[in-house]
Amino acid sequence: MTLPFTGSIPIPPATGAIRTLGPNPATAPIVLHPGDAISSRRRLLYVLLLGALTALGPFTVDLYLPAFPLLQRDFATDEAAIQLTLTGTMIGFAFGQLLVGPLSDTVGRRGPLLVATALHVVASITAAVAPNLALLGVARVAMGFGAAAGAVAAMAIVRDLFGGRRLVVMLARLALVTGVAPVVAPLIGSALLGVMPWEGIFWVLAGYGAVMLAAAVFGIPETLPRARRQERGASTVWQRYRSVLSDRVYVGVLIIGGMTFAGLFSYLSASPFLFQESYGFDEIQYGLLFAANSIGLVIGNQVASRLAARFGPQWVLAGSTAVLVIAATLIVVFDQLGLGLWGTAIPLWFFMSACGFTFPCAQVLALDRHGKAAGTAASLLGASNAGIAGLVSPIVGAVAGPEGITGTSMAVVMIGCALVAVAMLWLVVRPRTVEMLNP
Repeated sequence: MTLPFTGSIPIPPATGAIRTLGPNPATAPIVLHPGDAISSRRRLLYVLLLGALTALGPFTVDLYLPAFPLLQRDFATDEAAIQLTLTGTMIGFAFGQLLVGPLSDTVGRRGPLLVATALHVVASITAAVAPNLALLGVARVAMGFGAAAGAVAAMAIVRDLFGGRRLVVMLARLALVTGVAPVVAPLIGSALLGVMPWEGIFWVLAGYGAVMLAAAVFGIPETLPRARRQERGASTVWQRYRSVLSDRVYVGVLIIGGMTFAGLFSYLSASPFLFQESYGFDEIQYGLLFAANSIGLVIGNQVASRLAARFGPQWVLAGSTAVLVIAATLIVVFDQLGLGLWGTAIPLWFFMSACGFTFPCAQVLALDRHGKAAGTAASLLGASNAGIAGLVSPIVGAVAGPEGITGTSMAVVMIGCALVAVAMLWLVVRPRTVEMLNP
C-alpha cells in the first residue's frame, strides 16, 4: 500500500490501525493514528508552522497592550473604553472560531484558514489607519475574527493526525511554541513603541498575517479526507455541535478552560494600568514583567504533558485549579497587607503557571473524545475561552471604580473565575469517572 500525498506531508488513511512502510510491510509496526507514520523531523516542522499560526492570535491580543496608556491619551478617553477594544478582539475571536470550526469539518481545513487569515491582514491595515476609536474597535473585532482560523485549524489538524498520549505530547509542544508569543509580544510591542507610534504595531501585525497566509498556502496540507467530511450523524453543523455538547466531560472542560482563560485575561486587561500607573513601570519594565509571568505559563504547559500522560489530565486539573484559587486569594491578602509590587507579582507568577498546567489538559480531554468533529470541538473550546474572557475583562474596571485598578480589584475577578472552574471539575467532569488516555 502506498500513502497518498496531501500537500507536502504524507497523510495515511485515517481509518483504523495501519502498518507503516518498510522492507517487510507484514512485520512493520502498527500505527493507530495517521501522524504516527510522519517522521520526527516533519512533526517538528509541522509543530513550528502550526504554532506560528496559532500565535497570530496571542500576538493580535498582546502586542498592543503596552500602548494602552497611549491610546487612552490620543483618543482622550478612559480606561474602560480602551479595554473595550480588547473585549471586541476577543468577541471577534470567539465568533470566528464558532464559524471556522464546523466549516473546517465540512469543507476541510485549508479553505477557511486561508480566507480568515487574509481578513486579518486587511483588518490590521484598517486598525493602523483608523482615525477614531470607533473604527479601531471595529477593526479589532475583525482582527480577532481573522486570527481565529489559525487557532482552530492548528488544534483540528493535530487531532486529525494524532490521538491518545501522543496527542498530549503534540498539544504540549504546540503550546510551547505558542507560549513564546505572550512572552515576546509585550517586549516587541514596547520596543516598537520606542521607534514608532502605536499605529506601527498594527502594520507589524499586518505583515505577520501576510507571512502566515503565505506559509499556509505553501506549507499546510489538507489533513481531513473527503470521506470524513460527511460521515453519518455528523454531516450538519447542528449534528456536530450536538455530538460534542451532549458529552458531560466535554461541557465541563469547556467551562473550566473558559473560566481559566477569563482569570488570565483579567490580568491581561488590568496589568498595563496596574503596573505602569500604580507601580510606575515604563514600557520596557512592563514587558519584562509580562515575559517573566509568561515563562511560568510555558513551564506549566510542558510539565503538564508529562504528568497528564502518566496520571491522567483530569488529575492534573484537580491540582492546577486549586492553585488558581490559592494564588489569586494570596494577591488580595498581600495587597490588603500593603506588601506592594512583590506581594502581587509572586502569587501572580504561580497563577500563570497554574494556567499553563490547565490549558493543555482541558484541550486533551476535549479533543481526544471527539476526533470525528475535531474542528467543532476545537472551535467551541476556543470560542468559550475568548467569549467568556471578553465578557469578564471589563468587570475588573467596574470593580475598581474611580479609584483605579489595584491588585485587589484584579484578583477578586480571578478568584471568582477560579472557583467556577473548581466547581465544574468536581461537579460536572467528576475526575473519578474519566477513563485514562489510550496509547
